[in-house]
Amino acid sequence: MEHVLSVYAEPYDAARPVVSFDERPCALVGEAYDVLPMRVGAEARQDHEYTRGGLCSLMMAFEPLRGYRQAWIRPQRRRVEFAEVVRELLDETYPDAERVRLVCDKLNTHGPSSLYARFAPAEARRLAARIEWVYTPVHGSWLGGWTPAHVVECELSVFVGQCLGHRRLGTIEALTREVGAWVAARNAAGATVQWHFTTDDARRKLTRLYPSV
Repeated sequence: MEHVLSVYAEPYDAARPVVSFDERPCALVGEAYDVLPMRVGAEARQDHEYTRGGLCSLMMAFEPLRGYRQAWIRPQRRRVEFAEVVRELLDETYPDAERVRLVCDKLNTHGPSSLYARFAPAEARRLAARIEWVYTPVHGSWLGGWTPAHVVECELSVFVGQCLGHRRLGTIEALTREVGAWVAARNAAGATVQWHFTTDDARRKLTRLYPSV
């Protein structure tokens, strides 16, 4: 826990950027009938029936100190998808960084083994050598119930409120289009998270988690 908080407190370093990564399932919900468009004197009308298109996975990487995020929609959440996203981050988003400090939880797909499951050993080794894994505490996604240990979770919460809400997006293509527009707008605005929870706060508020001497 203290390691994660100390990483978040470090100043910006383009050679060793801090990138918070997480993923969440998204339900594909479409319209069973065409929506009647809005007209003068009447709002748009939507039938209560809807179609289910199953689940897909939204993966998001967020660099809070730069106010930059990327998002990917994938049909499944497997080692393969995670490894491909990591390679894109390293080779396309941060090609000049010495090491990317990737803050993520301890999900079974989040680790070097996923790289070896997807790529040849030499390529997997090349990618793994450029990552510094920073894992959030087990069962500590929310520290003490009030502060997220994962900055990207704040951004995912904003995404759900601003982009999803009660809207119906029935296909991966539609969801990808909407997510792309939201990401572009957030990046253009330089929106970020003001992180205030420090190691001193943790030691003061979470004393029960520290050993007694």
